[in-house]
Amino acid sequence: MSFYDYKVKTRKGEEYSLADLKGKVVLIVNTATGCGFTPQYKGLEALYEKHHNSGFEILDFPCNQFANQAPGNDDEIHEFCTLKYKTQFDQMRKIDVNGENEDPLFTFLKSEMPDEEVKGLKAKAAMKAVSKISKSTKAASDIKWNFTKFLVDRQGKVVKRYNPTVEPEKIESDIVALL
Repeated sequence: MSFYDYKVKTRKGEEYSLADLKGKVVLIVNTATGCGFTPQYKGLEALYEKHHNSGFEILDFPCNQFANQAPGNDDEIHEFCTLKYKTQFDQMRKIDVNGENEDPLFTFLKSEMPDEEVKGLKAKAAMKAVSKISKSTKAASDIKWNFTKFLVDRQGKVVKRYNPTVEPEKIESDIVALL
């Protein structure tokens, strides 16, 4: 299967075919509203506003698997994001990204890009800390925490995986190169 073969659910429960994204550069992010990385929404929205008209999309997948940091229903999460961070990119239904109930899209993304590089002492320390409290991370390829990001090129190839410590601003050059 390819990236374009998957279908996901919007926050309203409607089916959304990733085939609709053919020819676009896409950033997939698992998020949470009560996480130390939640302020990354601001950077994500800035990237979206700057590059959306050039064929860039962001799909936001709220996930409550990491220390229950995404409580609330899909509408409450959406309201938080739009009021606090003025997000305009597509927010999908809350999902699991690891384990027996993980969304098939994330199974695919992890198989295409099994691990992310962690650079710098601060980032390594942060990832070591979250790995100790993450109950859903079992396999090496599992998502380690909220705000893991996958970058997909215009042909639907997963080209990069970023750990949660990588701020959106730091991946802009990768996005621009694909646009």
